[in-house]
Amino acid sequence: MNLLSVELLSKSYGTKKLFKDISFGINKSERVGLIANNGAGKTTLLKILQGLEIADEGRVVFRKNLSISFLEQNVEFDAEKSVMEVVFNTITDVKSVIDQFNKYSELASENPNEFNLNQLDELTTKMTELNGWDYENKLQEILSRLKIKDTGQKIGELSGGQLKRVALAKILIQEPELLVLDEPTNHLDVEMIEWLENFILSRDMSLLLITHDRYFLNAVCNRIIELVSYRLYFYAGNFEYYLEKKAEREAVDASELEKIKNLYRRELEWVRKSPRARGTKQKARTDAFYKIEEKATVIRQETKINLEVKVSRLGGKILELINLKKSFGDKKILSEFSYTFKKGEKIGIVGKNGTGKTTLLKILLGSEKIDDGKIQTGETVAFGYYSQTGMVLKEDMRVIELVKDIAEFILMADGSKLSASQLLQRFNFSPDLQFGYVSKLSGGEKRRLYLMTILIRNPNFLILDEPTNDLDIATLQTLEEFLANYTGCVLIVSHDRYFMDKIVDHIFAFEGEGFIKDFPG
Repeated sequence: MNLLSVELLSKSYGTKKLFKDISFGINKSERVGLIANNGAGKTTLLKILQGLEIADEGRVVFRKNLSISFLEQNVEFDAEKSVMEVVFNTITDVKSVIDQFNKYSELASENPNEFNLNQLDELTTKMTELNGWDYENKLQEILSRLKIKDTGQKIGELSGGQLKRVALAKILIQEPELLVLDEPTNHLDVEMIEWLENFILSRDMSLLLITHDRYFLNAVCNRIIELVSYRLYFYAGNFEYYLEKKAEREAVDASELEKIKNLYRRELEWVRKSPRARGTKQKARTDAFYKIEEKATVIRQETKINLEVKVSRLGGKILELINLKKSFGDKKILSEFSYTFKKGEKIGIVGKNGTGKTTLLKILLGSEKIDDGKIQTGETVAFGYYSQTGMVLKEDMRVIELVKDIAEFILMADGSKLSASQLLQRFNFSPDLQFGYVSKLSGGEKRRLYLMTILIRNPNFLILDEPTNDLDIATLQTLEEFLANYTGCVLIVSHDRYFMDKIVDHIFAFEGEGFIKDFPG
């Protein structure tokens, strides 16, 4: 049964084309993962489905009476409402029946002789049909699993992570036929992510998903759609299947590109030598040249990011932590924690939200004071800090100007120097994006730019707090390759299991009450 049909959809912003004449559908029980580079139009496509953006061409058709819920990447609610009011502000069929049943039950108990019991019998039947009897239990389970404890708290008092979890709870309790999720695992710890996987798999709901979390993508999706160079590619399997088939496609594309290049060179020579087309044959050949040129351009657009920047020399003494203690009131974050960092270590930090992972990073950087203990930092250590909140970018600056403010020329690992513009191109910022304003970048492009501004300072000790949030899979794969060959120290806070498994050789596990367990491997 077809729930959603997207037919010949096109969207551009000025000269920036996102997609052209794309078509796809989602059937009942299909769980579709949508993969694309940052800025390619994933979130814009979801906004078109939601009716928040208008396509240039094409149409979107939903099955009649389809129940559908959207989780947006950036969530906004009335700041004065309570958590419970937001969770219940959409009246679903089951919630409406529960409210009526409670109302009629109360009336029946107050005036049993004057009450029409047939109405209560009808509502009782509806409650059974809609599984309304365990509705409150399901709600409490969802709130509990997502660590939403104070349902009376005002929305305006919540952090960004808490707000995203409230929005997720709101749509999960509805159990729609089609669930559309934009980066649902951001701000969830590993325990919550694993619970969400099981929740989706245990329900007969269809799914359209955007996520950078490759384990999550692999676990829940049975179909992958990739948006590349304005068009879609389809893969009838999970993320593992997608990787295998994408490699095969790229091999074919590489062979095709070589053929196109040779034909392109011959046709280019002809165009340059030939007078302006005067006849039908010449015009047909000129038109054919431009089609070859367009096809070559499309294939070339799947470029890889190059992160081979120079790493500053790191001396023998790096960083030593001696009996660190830290508390906020009665809440212990660190309890006599000690560790000596060694060159080349890649340490991951894991733990539930709120246990103190980011606080430890801030202590190492000197932006948060310790209650007791000592920190000894080597003279050659140059920190590079990628913060969870991101860099405060000047929205009215051009991208190229922002980079030039840091350095006009950047030293690379092989000793060569690149101009700011050349380095931006290596980070997949085309000339159009370079000379455009920061405000025009997508969320993922801003994150990629932020990462670049850290790496070009040549740090030898990287501290990364949730670096995978909002980065596309292609950028994550390149970052993983860079970190695997990085000769300095790396300290990473992340809930991305795939990323951590590939990078870290050591784990600090926050277990609450100030205790950190140290796990080699």
